[in-house]
Amino acid sequence: MNFINSYAQLPEHFYAKIRTANAPEPELIAWNKELAMQLGLNELDADEARLARIFSGNEPLPGGETIALAYAGHQFGHFVPQLGDGRAALIAEIVSPVDGERYDIQLKGSGQTPFSRNGDGKSSLGPVIREFLLSEAMHKLGVPTTRALAAVSTGEDVVRETREPGGVMTRVASSHIRVGTFQYFASRDDKAAMKELTNYAIARHYPDAASAEQPVLAFFSAVVKKQARLVAHWMALGFIHGVMNTDNSAISGETLDYGPCAFMDEFHINKVFSSIDRQGRYAYGQQANMAQWNLTRLAECLMMLDGDQKDYESLLDQFIPAFEEHYFAFMGNKLGLAELTDDDPELITAWLQHLQDNQLDYSQSFRQLATCLDNSESISFGDFEARWLKRIDQQDGGREEAGRLMASSNPVVIPRNHQVERAIEAAFEDDFSVFNELRQVLASPFTEQPGLEHYSIPPESHERVMATFCGT
Repeated sequence: MNFINSYAQLPEHFYAKIRTANAPEPELIAWNKELAMQLGLNELDADEARLARIFSGNEPLPGGETIALAYAGHQFGHFVPQLGDGRAALIAEIVSPVDGERYDIQLKGSGQTPFSRNGDGKSSLGPVIREFLLSEAMHKLGVPTTRALAAVSTGEDVVRETREPGGVMTRVASSHIRVGTFQYFASRDDKAAMKELTNYAIARHYPDAASAEQPVLAFFSAVVKKQARLVAHWMALGFIHGVMNTDNSAISGETLDYGPCAFMDEFHINKVFSSIDRQGRYAYGQQANMAQWNLTRLAECLMMLDGDQKDYESLLDQFIPAFEEHYFAFMGNKLGLAELTDDDPELITAWLQHLQDNQLDYSQSFRQLATCLDNSESISFGDFEARWLKRIDQQDGGREEAGRLMASSNPVVIPRNHQVERAIEAAFEDDFSVFNELRQVLASPFTEQPGLEHYSIPPESHERVMATFCGT
């Protein structure tokens, strides 16, 4: 196991050394063998009892060093100068023997830290199940994301609105450096720490920026581009993050934190699921604007080191065009458009308007639309269908190429809210069969799976999940 622990070699005020809480009766719920192989941890596969001890926090990972990271953040627009890992513990960094990349291994729900702010530092089993399913589903859908390595039940209850079984989730990320990490030091006017953090982030994530004429600006430009593509991919899939605070914005360009997130059922541009987003700040259609807002906060921090306001404004102005380029490219593929023309963004917008006006299911409608390629006599999507087929028939490859693109771009199954809730409810009764089956289905999102078709069907009215909740 190739542990380096580079973040723990930064100055001590970047983190706090901690001990994780003891779980009384840890039991392994899930172990991601595919990811373990990538990390070089597959030698642990055979001993489930040891896996439960390590990934509940009861036993250290050999060679690791347990720390909680310091960071700040804007939460729903309000700045909090000290947040930090209040229920998380970074137990190791590891260099993959497969791809040579460095990854963080972090426990979530492993007990109190100096950043817990009077919380218990624990997690209910519900958020553990949710993040495991959602993050792995996003990975299989091709979205940059943190990953789920293990899920463990702790054998004790935690008190939220009611008493719920406790759990610990093991998250793997290319790092846990956030916009809020930069804000933590900038708000303290700690220029030396800002410089050290920026150099570290460049070396770890954007090494090409180091040789640029102005490395800090080059670093910022790279972060802007990664965020633009990430949010475009979210929105093409109908994903709503739900809590896009600056402390949940990873500078690596990975999706970070699966709290009150959700995939839309019926399409609506202003859809909100998060129970704590009462003003719609992080609604589906606001996500690009909010990502740019977060990047503006990062720019304010980096100006301490290099560049002036005009430099950063120029780079920030590139965000929306980059987002739109990626978004319409993703959406073009979903509609079978091999090459985008100047008129296609308007066609895509007309499709979304049709979905919203008719309250149609977002993911399923793309798959249904694809069936029209074989049956042009059936007009099931009104005037839009005829217009769309005319456009498809004008492109090279025609309907055959459109069908290929649509099949590879539109998932058969997504982690629908009601199915995730079914898995959580069953897990609370010590039944993990629903979780395991849903995990299996989500591992092949673009494939029809006989006997499991019900996972692709939208919820009935009584199954609808109207709100999702943060795990803390």
